[in-house]
Amino acid sequence: MMRASDRPDPGSTSGLHIQGDTPHGTGRALGCLRARLRTLDLDDDVETAQGGAGFSARLRPEAAQALAPDFDTTCLHARLCHGDGLDIEREIVAALLRAPIPMVFPSIEEFDAQLRIRVDTVTAARATALEFDCHERRPDECWRRDDDGRFVLRPGCSLIEALRRATQPVDAPRPYAFGCYRATEYVMLLAIATEAARSHPELLERLQRRYERRPIQSREFHDTLLHEHGTSEVPLPPRWLVPGDRVWFRNPHEASSDVEGYEGSWVIYKGGGRFGNFWQRGRPYTLDRKCIEVFHWRHAVVRDPDGHARIDEDEVERRVAATLADPDETAAVLERMQRLRDLRGVYAEGGCIDRTRESAGWILPEHCDIALAEV
Repeated sequence: MMRASDRPDPGSTSGLHIQGDTPHGTGRALGCLRARLRTLDLDDDVETAQGGAGFSARLRPEAAQALAPDFDTTCLHARLCHGDGLDIEREIVAALLRAPIPMVFPSIEEFDAQLRIRVDTVTAARATALEFDCHERRPDECWRRDDDGRFVLRPGCSLIEALRRATQPVDAPRPYAFGCYRATEYVMLLAIATEAARSHPELLERLQRRYERRPIQSREFHDTLLHEHGTSEVPLPPRWLVPGDRVWFRNPHEASSDVEGYEGSWVIYKGGGRFGNFWQRGRPYTLDRKCIEVFHWRHAVVRDPDGHARIDEDEVERRVAATLADPDETAAVLERMQRLRDLRGVYAEGGCIDRTRESAGWILPEHCDIALAEV
């Protein structure tokens, strides 16, 4: 099964591309997309082109310039908000139509499933409330530690419910503790599992069994469950973001990046120019504020009595507030930090902006590329 980045370009270099097996199937899929665009009030802003093996769709040049100039999708919500319950879906579709690379889907049904996953990812990110602590905690009734210290699902517990209880602790006396990497994994997995329950129950059963034995995390999570868009060599525009993306902000300061948990910051893009702040749910990050926060980590390294380095978050908060109160300093910090990050292992002139984004892998049975290793 080809990954998203391996799929051929059906004839253009940007926007949506939906594949079809026959001209009839392509026509049906195009009709489905046009109906969705009418529902979202986007149909007048979109141009399409049909071929025998699929079709493409993108924002018309004048609409692209008006809605997302220079591929900046962070203002889409403000420009498209109707307050009708479809705003997040409208923003997702408009951002994909403005993609600087081909966003290829193997069928209109898979496109619909991926759209639902993105909506569910944003919904979960909005509801997530956690403590930041690399010495993590989970609800004991759902999770236990294995011999290697990883959290595995207790047999008989619903994976979806266990993920929700860990990240959205309605009845818990305090939020559970996560690092940002694992937190984004739980949020994305919750959305993937929720869609699997709708459209691929057998996949949900396999995910359930796998998490009862060993969790999928870190690089394996990326390789197994996600698609990566863009490359280090051909990076995405810094402000092209689609709600439901997982995004990394790299700490470009070598010394402070050695502090556990501060190598960078993994976040979920929620749309409207905001990223999820799991540690202070009512204070989502803007792109500017996140960059300024990461910049000031270098100024807040302290030593505990045992000699271990940590970041003084109160000092970071104080310095962020001072920077934001000074327009000249804000401009200087953002000019430095809103550059694309250096490549792995390099700490030179790069900023904190990643070159790629991540979203869920194909999930429908006929397209699924989520291959779970037996353990």
